[in-house]
Parts: sequence; structure tokens; C-alpha cells
Amino acid sequence: MPLDPHVKRWLDEVYGGPFTPMHEMTIDQARRQMQAASDLLGPGEEVASVENIAADGPHGSIPVRIYRPRSQHDRLPLLVYFHGGGWVLGSIATHDAYCRALANASGWAVASVDYRLAPEHPFPAAFDDSYAAAAWLADSADRLNLDERTIAVGGDSAGGNLAAAVALAARDRGGPRLAGQLLIYPITDYDLQRPSYIANADGYHLTRETMRWFWQLYCGDNFARVADDLRASPLRAESLAELPPAFVLTAEFDPLLDEGAAYAAKLSASGVEARHKRYDGMIHGFVRRTAEWSVAREALRDAAEFLRSLS
Repeated sequence: MPLDPHVKRWLDEVYGGPFTPMHEMTIDQARRQMQAASDLLGPGEEVASVENIAADGPHGSIPVRIYRPRSQHDRLPLLVYFHGGGWVLGSIATHDAYCRALANASGWAVASVDYRLAPEHPFPAAFDDSYAAAAWLADSADRLNLDERTIAVGGDSAGGNLAAAVALAARDRGGPRLAGQLLIYPITDYDLQRPSYIANADGYHLTRETMRWFWQLYCGDNFARVADDLRASPLRAESLAELPPAFVLTAEFDPLLDEGAAYAAKLSASGVEARHKRYDGMIHGFVRRTAEWSVAREALRDAAEFLRSLS
């Protein structure tokens, strides 16, 4: 299927003239650009409440923002959400509008985790914070008036990577008990030779070279060892058995398409209830553009339906 016309128009507007590729920017420039692009998405929907708290982490407190939906009721199920940005960019602020929309659409509380970023804090800092925040939220669910029996993890891109890695760790470490995993075009393996990396190497927003840059910044000086670590490449796990149900969303024109599809297939082969849906005509990052693109709204509805099926 060709690019969605709305996506093509957006790509032409953003990249039609002179621009600096992200991997050629300074870290600060890239972070400012992502925040500016997120600001253009608007302030997001009204929700019942927004609460900024701090979870206990291995190296200090971890900022967490909890969104409660307009249809708030006691003991809400909880989605622990990890933002995207290649482990280098992004924050609670960049994904504020999407978390609001997801909370309202699903009827779940959403806890957005502000994990530490590379290169200042290379692997495994982001994973350590993500797992610690999920465990702390599960332990604190009763105090936070959340349903400790229905907690899922989720995220987009690098956040999807962290969600998958946290689910694996929760299985192997005996908790927290998770009800599901929502993986939105997740990074699951360091392999830049997959066909989707070659076919979508350039011209579709996220590029192969930018992904190489993200991996290098995240892995730091121990690149070969870290890239093979299951906390960074969950697809390399020997078995994905006994993981919670998963919904994996991918985009047709995304370098990460193949590894997301491969992860869903391996989950299914391991006996895990897993659904994979590819959104044709779409590019990496599309789900946050719900105000503009109908397929993004479709993906939001699909994600919300998956969460509701868990509760």
C-alpha cells in the first residue's frame, strides 16, 4: 500500500526543504526538536486528574505522572507507560497528550515513567528505572487506589522495548504480576540488516542512521555485549513463554516493522496470547497524531480495546 496521503503531505512539509538529520544534531538540539514537535500536537484532552509522584528507584526517585480517565471509578486498572525517543529523547511532557488520550479511551489509569536517558545514563539505567517504577507502582497500587490485580506495561518505540524487557524481567524475577503488554512499534533487537531497515532506511521520518545513533548512545562503551543483552534485545530471549498477553502495533513504512512482527510471532510460538496489527500507509511515530490522522485514532481505539479486554 502507498503512503497515506496525510502522512505524505506531512513528510513533504517537514522534510521537503533543508533540514538537519537527527543523528547529526547535538543531544540537546534533538531533545529540543522532539519537545517542540510534541508541543505542536496540542495540550491534549481533559482527564479526571493528573498527579505527579515519585517512585523509588535504584539510584534515586523516578518521576511518574498518573492520569486518571474522565470515566474514573475506584480501583482503576493501571497501564505503566514508557515513552519513546530512542532511550535518548522524550519525557513525560512529550507524551502527555497521548497518555491523556489513552487513559480516556481505555478507562484505565496511565502512569507515565520519566526514566533516565542516555548518553548521560547509558544502559541499563533506563531499564532499571522502568522495572523499578513498575514494581513500585504494583506495590503501591492499594495506596494509590489502583487495582493491583490488573497492571499492564506499555510503550512506544524505545518505550515498547522497555515494556517488553520489563515483562521478561517480571517473569524471571517473580514479579510484579502483569496482566498484559502494549507494544507500539517496539525496538526488540539490535539488527539493522532486517528487510524493513533496508526498505525504510531513509525518507520515512525515523531513519536507519538515527536508529544506529540511538543504539550507540544507549549501549555506550560496551556495545557488543549490551546489544546482545535481553534487557536491550528481548527478541533474543531463548523463550517468551509465560509472558502476559500482548498487542503489538507496527507501521508499514517503519524500519522497526520486522522486529515488531518477529516479536509478536515469537510470543505466539511460545504459547502467549499475542495479536499483531500492521497499520498500512503509516510511519514510525504515527500513533500520537490522533488529532490529525484517522489511522492514529484507529490505533488508539485498538489499544484501548486491548486494555479493556484485560480487565
